[in-house]
Amino acid sequence: MRMALYQPDIPGNAGAMMRTAACLGVGVDIIGPCGFALSDKQMRRAGMDYLDRLDWTDHASWQSFQDSRAKAAESGRLVVLTTKAETDYVDFAFRPDDIILAGRESAGVPDDVHTAADARITIPMAPGMRSLNVAAAMSMVLGEALRQTGGFPEK
Repeated sequence: MRMALYQPDIPGNAGAMMRTAACLGVGVDIIGPCGFALSDKQMRRAGMDYLDRLDWTDHASWQSFQDSRAKAAESGRLVVLTTKAETDYVDFAFRPDDIILAGRESAGVPDDVHTAADARITIPMAPGMRSLNVAAAMSMVLGEALRQTGGFPEK
C-alpha cells in the first residue's frame, strides 16, 4: 500500500502524513509541484527524524507519476480521497497494493485526476462542513485500509 500526495500546499501536513506513513510501513509518492521546498524546515519538523526511514518518491508532475505507474511491473489501483465521491471509505474494499491519493489542501485534485482514478472515496461529515484536515483524513482512511488488508506492521 502507498499514499500519494498531490501537489501538497502545507509543509506541516505533508510532514505529518509522511511521518504516519513511515510509522506504518507505507510508501509515499509526492506529486509536484509542491507549494514548498521538500526540504522545508516546517515539513522536517512535522516529520521529525522519521522521514529518514521512509520509502518515498518525488515526482515532478502528475504526468511523471502516471509514467512511473505505467512502467511499474505491478501498480495498484489509484484511490482518490475526495469530498466529491459517493462511496464512503468504510464501505470500500481496499486491496494491499492500493495507492491512496490526497489532493491539495487548497483545491483537492483537478478533474483529470478524478477521471484517471480507479476509485473515489469520501469521509462522511456533519451537514454544512466542507472538509477535514488532509493529514487527519489520510490517517483515517489509511487506518481503515490497513485494517481491512491486514497491513499493519508486526509488533
